[in-house]
This record gives sequence, structure tokens and C-alpha cells, in this order.
Amino acid sequence: SNQVHQSPADLYKNQGESAMMECSHSISGYNQILWYKQSNYRELVLIGYMIGTSGSPEAGFDIEGDANAGGTSTLTINQLTPNSSAVYYCAASLHSASDLPLCSTKTSSLVYCRLITPVLTSHCI
Repeated sequence: SNQVHQSPADLYKNQGESAMMECSHSISGYNQILWYKQSNYRELVLIGYMIGTSGSPEAGFDIEGDANAGGTSTLTINQLTPNSSAVYYCAASLHSASDLPLCSTKTSSLVYCRLITPVLTSHCI
């Protein structure tokens, strides 16, 4: 079956550390992985993408690996802040110049960024 896999399901890190998560898929012909962060307003914000083995992250993120079927794309969030606490999604898509609709399957990783002094924050979903 054609599937998209993302790991880990949840991640606990301290402020200032970095966080890594992986996304892979088994959809033949699909060569693009999109990475999204779900904002506090529940909208999905694109934070970068990978086409083949070329990553194009926004500032503060790194994307490496292979977005082709059977490969793994790794998203690294650098220098975590409390604002980094969010749900992150990856989606596989077909990179094409045509107007064909993009088929994608979304999975998610929940990242909790803990302050060094434990406090409850509203960022945790």
C-alpha cells in the first residue's frame, strides 16, 4: 500500500537544543516531501520541502536526505524555543509542472520544547 511514514510520534527537547524528525514514503514516482508546522491558529505553514535529494528549508530549519520513494527526508529544527512546540506534518507529493492535483498523505510529529525550568505552556497540543 502507498503510505507516508513519519517519526517520532512525539519528541521532548530542551530550549536551545535541536530536534530531528524523519519522513519517508512508498509512493512510486513521487519525489517531493513537504514539511509543515501547524501554527497556534491551526493553519499549516510550509517550512520547507525536498525535491529528490535537494532540500529547500526556511530559516531555522535544515532538510536533508532523499524525497524519492524508499528514501528518507530528515527535518532538523535548530535552536528550539518555546514557539517551536507544535505539530509538524510531512506530506509526499508529485513534483510536476502540470496542473494535476497533488495527492498527499499527511502524518504528524508532535514536538514539545521544554523550558529548562519545567513550566506548563499553552503551546502543547
